[in-house]
Amino acid sequence: MILNRSLRLLLLSCPLKSSPFLLPRRPFSASYPMEKNKAKNGSKSSPFEFNKRRADGFDETGKAKKNLERKTRKLNPNTTAYAQVLGTGMDTQDTSSSVLLFFDKQRFIFNAGEGLQRFCTEHKIKLSKIDHVFLSRVCSETAGGLPGLFLLLTLLLELLVNVWGPSDLKLLVDAMKCFIPRAAMVHTRSFGPSSTPDPTVLVDDEVVKISAITLEPPRSMEEESCSKSGEISVVYVCELAEIMGKFDLEKAKKVFGVRPGPKYSKLQCGESVRSDEKDITVYPSDVMGPSVPGPIVLLVDCPTESHVAQLLSAKSLESYYSCSGDRGKLVNCIIHLSPSSVTSSPTYQNWMQRFHSTQHILAGHQRKNMEFPILKASSRIAARLNYLCPQFFPAPGFWPPQHVTNSIVDSTPSDQDSNLGKSFSAENLLKFTLRPYAHLGMDRSCIPPELTSSLVLDELLSEIPEIKDKTEEIKQLWNKPNGETESNTLLPSCLENIRRDDMEIVLLGTGSSQPSKYRNVSAIYIDLFSKGSLLLDCGEGTLGQLKRRYGLDGADEAVRKLRCIWISHIHADHHGLARILALRCKLLKGVAHEPAIVVGPRSLKHFLDAYQRLEELDMEFLDCRSTTKTSWASLEGGKEEGSLFSKGSPMQSVFKTPMTDLPCLKNLKKVLGEIGVEDLISFPVVHCPQAFGVVVKAAERLNSVGKRIPGWKMVYSGDTRPCPEVVEASQDATVLIHEATFEDDLIDEALAKPQHD
Repeated sequence: MILNRSLRLLLLSCPLKSSPFLLPRRPFSASYPMEKNKAKNGSKSSPFEFNKRRADGFDETGKAKKNLERKTRKLNPNTTAYAQVLGTGMDTQDTSSSVLLFFDKQRFIFNAGEGLQRFCTEHKIKLSKIDHVFLSRVCSETAGGLPGLFLLLTLLLELLVNVWGPSDLKLLVDAMKCFIPRAAMVHTRSFGPSSTPDPTVLVDDEVVKISAITLEPPRSMEEESCSKSGEISVVYVCELAEIMGKFDLEKAKKVFGVRPGPKYSKLQCGESVRSDEKDITVYPSDVMGPSVPGPIVLLVDCPTESHVAQLLSAKSLESYYSCSGDRGKLVNCIIHLSPSSVTSSPTYQNWMQRFHSTQHILAGHQRKNMEFPILKASSRIAARLNYLCPQFFPAPGFWPPQHVTNSIVDSTPSDQDSNLGKSFSAENLLKFTLRPYAHLGMDRSCIPPELTSSLVLDELLSEIPEIKDKTEEIKQLWNKPNGETESNTLLPSCLENIRRDDMEIVLLGTGSSQPSKYRNVSAIYIDLFSKGSLLLDCGEGTLGQLKRRYGLDGADEAVRKLRCIWISHIHADHHGLARILALRCKLLKGVAHEPAIVVGPRSLKHFLDAYQRLEELDMEFLDCRSTTKTSWASLEGGKEEGSLFSKGSPMQSVFKTPMTDLPCLKNLKKVLGEIGVEDLISFPVVHCPQAFGVVVKAAERLNSVGKRIPGWKMVYSGDTRPCPEVVEASQDATVLIHEATFEDDLIDEALAKPQHD
């Protein structure tokens, strides 16, 4: 179906759900006024060299930046405290369940899956005060959001972050070293199984004690030889300090002769004092009522039935069971991060029954239909665009009817024993209040109200009444016979007789540096339908964006048919590969297939190779420098030199010698031929070392009368300043996608911006 020129440009310029508004963009030009910056700074060094020093942790004078550690804060055990669910995975499943343990002057995050930062931005949850991040497992599901979180906390806010996890955490950190800047202040603290029956104590201060109990299922010899790391899971035990009894003022004054003043404070803080009227020492127990044990919260992650068996036999948990009598500690709340397939099993249910009167929050992955997912700002825009043109913009809800469970009713694990605690289905932003003690229990006040289509459309029609007529015009235009168009509409020759199912470009993310409430970070999906698909950049949250665009089953199919993923550069906002590759491997398990080809900067290979020790990714890597014009020419036996950077460019030396992997390049050539792509050519751009743009050109085709039609040509600039290489690559392009952030009047800011942006 061919739309008229003006309407087609209007619709194509509208971003999908992930990017409902376009930020102001710099008009593309072939030159850049670097001389202006030189004159201003009075320095002979180029802007590139200045930014490189900034990226490496040095300022313009060459001095190392100070490591600004967080100031010591006085903790108060009588603080406000609660545990809050940040994303359940039941509405979008693009992030794992995360939990915030909140105190007035401390913050703890348990699990940092993809989408966590965007979720917190949407709901105004400040991540700037996070002290510690705890991982219940070390895998893409629980740690996919760590790179973006590190970028925010350690580089933009210059804060120190402690990351805790089982021993596999070392593998993850080694994998991430290639793209975490050296200036990042991250302390990694891994732990293994405890050598004693007691849990491993990680944090112990005036406010809370956090301990870990590791679960590592046994493996057979065959499993040992082929299994990956990352199978250790952790149960975290959070025990708040005991609540001091009430101070008896009359008793202190009349019985023990302590006059009002500073001594009262000391007694309430647990210190003994001398009586003012008697020759005796007054102890806190003399004037304080009985203390109340502090609340206890458990966070349990059992990904498989094998882990449940270890959970049942864990000696470290025995003191927390209600059947332990006087020795038992009262657990007030258990947050279950385990998937619903595990928590619903009889074995797991029997384990839950060991905790009498404990309240259970089921926060693992379940399928729960929501007309508007939790990222409501972008969902609202998506619903409006869907009303305007449903053919281009799908509705925000994406669960197919046969997979829908509209609600999960709160219930007790067993109706036969009224002493058993209740189980609650987790909801986004659900709280369990720990202090004040008088308010101990569930708090639903922060759960966002549900939106409905009728409410959103009523708002739209009241704001723009004329949109109803425009919707009808688009419907009539869409229903015109195939190929019917206005006589004055000129189409490029490569689009002659093109069909709807030939090619589709989907902008999954158009955000800059970090996700926002409206936009996800960079990702472009090229759907070639029955032939396969390509992905250009793969920022954090790309899987969730695919689900919003194609639905649950459609997203799985989109991942399943991925043949090649191209990455422009190593920055954390441009690659979240592990989640996509791990899912593709899982979906194709037992099916004959070829590994996905990942084309990216050389340093990306170090990350992927290290990460494959945690999870199977089933991929083949090719350096971007092996896909330049020069490298393709070497494959064909030609002698073309190729232009990398203009002579004398400060980045020319980085790319002097192409690194050509001929066997892998031949494999890529074969894959491209199978999906109807003639060329995939990388070209270096001006951003950071080893940053690239790409040209994707389709093969020629024959029309109905046997005439040869040239293939379309798509150019993606990657993250770059305007440079001659993009101009050269864009000649005769059908589509140019140019990533930009700054307007024309922000040149100085663009020059001074550190390269991690």
